[in-house]
Amino acid sequence: MKGFTELARPWTSVALLMMLATGPSLAQQSPGSPADTDPAKLGWMQGSPPPPDKRISFSNARLWPQSRWSFAYYRELTATARVSRGSESVAKLPVALREDLDAVTFLPLGRSEHMTWAEAVEAVYADAVLILHKGRIVQERYFGVMNADQPHIAMSVTKSYTGTLTEMLIADGLIDENAPVSRYVPELAASGFGDATVRQVLDMTTGLAYSEDYTDPNASVVKYAIASGLRPTPPGYDGPRAIYDYLPTIAKQGAHGEGFTYRTVNTEVLGWIIARVTGKRSHQVLSERIWSRLGAEHDADIVLDSAGTPAVGGGLNPTLRDMARFGEAMRLDGRFNGQQIIPAAVVARISAGASKEDFAKAGYKTLPGWSYKSQWWVSHNSHGAYMARGVHGQAIYIDPKAEMVIVRFASNPQAGNVNFDDISLPAYQAIAEQLMQN
Repeated sequence: MKGFTELARPWTSVALLMMLATGPSLAQQSPGSPADTDPAKLGWMQGSPPPPDKRISFSNARLWPQSRWSFAYYRELTATARVSRGSESVAKLPVALREDLDAVTFLPLGRSEHMTWAEAVEAVYADAVLILHKGRIVQERYFGVMNADQPHIAMSVTKSYTGTLTEMLIADGLIDENAPVSRYVPELAASGFGDATVRQVLDMTTGLAYSEDYTDPNASVVKYAIASGLRPTPPGYDGPRAIYDYLPTIAKQGAHGEGFTYRTVNTEVLGWIIARVTGKRSHQVLSERIWSRLGAEHDADIVLDSAGTPAVGGGLNPTLRDMARFGEAMRLDGRFNGQQIIPAAVVARISAGASKEDFAKAGYKTLPGWSYKSQWWVSHNSHGAYMARGVHGQAIYIDPKAEMVIVRFASNPQAGNVNFDDISLPAYQAIAEQLMQN
């Protein structure tokens, strides 16, 4: 799903696809409360067969509130590939549930009334949330059709897996971060990516004639959506029909390295580079280098385009606990399940962040002082927190000082996290402070 984290705009490719495929955008509809849009309560896909008005297919999966069901069952709606957990024993996550966290209060950004953690979880339309403290599960909640064994589309959280994997291959000497993209993918030599360095692609500081204005039906992201298989091919369409057919058509605009601009196509280029230097599809490399070593409980799934290319910008479907295991591995400097999975130097490089000045040019009002490094969002706050972010509320939030990891699946009617960062970010900080007290 999406190659999509978010811009400073409220919508991303998922929402755009909803609008283009099904009519008015969510902004023009009354979203309904979390309780009123509970997918189990609404009876989506229940019955043998489900009544016509309760059926969900790829064509209507992005409609609201159908998306509250489809995000949990996305792998059933389109082509996916398995990201194997391998044969490792499951890495147990000790459970030490705490009853004090729901009542933790905080002040949302720009507001005058306090909120509790429990209220925040509901307000963002969370489908599942898990908090780890010192490696122990201190809270784990599932809503709607979710449960511990149910995967969920991770959206642009997928990017952080891709970025981490790229950094690992750089550390191994398989990729030169200062080399032009064209060294690894000659097919992109004449494109806007050709003279960009791998590092510029990795940190999204490329200068491209590519628009992710999700309110514009003529934006470049529409062609990306069609090529990646995220939107049905419209009648008469004669453009690219696969990711690797589309990427070479993107031209250069401006100079590379002058500032951060979020563009999903950068991540897809990384996927292509990973495939070229390893001789394997990128989701297979993800399995071998990370997923199969985590002691995951389940295989994950990743969405494929029409040519069988994995959507490394946003197509991963993991379970909540397995996503937490990845977050915990990052918190522990890459060491988890009794082994060094990710080099400690890679984790240190990512968590140190990048240029705040470059990031500020993108205009994220809810993220002052942040930066974007290797497909991760870095806060530079006093706790050294950094995170993976995906549209509609997917998140891995890592707070090294508090020894805390929070993972969340959600199906918020608004795509961009900027629409509910005012709740999420201070809520994470409040939980961290509570956990540090005892």
